[in-house]
Amino acid sequence: MFQIDKTIVSEEIIKNDFVCNLSACKGACCIDGEAGAPIEPGETKIMEEIYAEVEPFLREEGKKAIKEQGVYVITENGEIETPLIDGADCAYVVFDTRGTALCGIEEAYNAGKISFKKPVSCHLYPVRVDDYSSFSAVNYHRWHICDDACSLGAELQVPVYKFVKDALIRKFGENWYQELEKVAGKFEKGIKK
Repeated sequence: MFQIDKTIVSEEIIKNDFVCNLSACKGACCIDGEAGAPIEPGETKIMEEIYAEVEPFLREEGKKAIKEQGVYVITENGEIETPLIDGADCAYVVFDTRGTALCGIEEAYNAGKISFKKPVSCHLYPVRVDDYSSFSAVNYHRWHICDDACSLGAELQVPVYKFVKDALIRKFGENWYQELEKVAGKFEKGIKK
């Protein structure tokens, strides 16, 4: 672990490789699991504002879940998440012609309908950020459904932090990411010795 500003960062985001391999996993992270995608408090208003533009991109099941539950839900623990369809798929999931799960929010973004790509937690994956009162913990989340992404990342030699570069900059800023690159450079030199 190392510190950058008010974050404690796991070395695993430098040590491990990762590149999403949608042809292998079919977007399983959006349809597996027991909870929706985390939504940051500052994203709730955005989710409400963009929904009218996102709705045409969604499946009927997703629209129904959102109509019943809202554009986001607040759990018993006070966490904010995307709603689920019957406790499984994220309500914002859509499928392409090959059966690969995609994000309806991101589809609206790609079509130029909105300027919000998707919740930052989704953009950051497989990095997870846990916010505490005085710092944020930046960790690598291992999930067996991403084994193919780890293999592809190793083959292409792309560390996690490079794979999620845009998302890390979105979350923490350009200066933070530059500091991360400096730490990664020192770490990589240490490995080569």
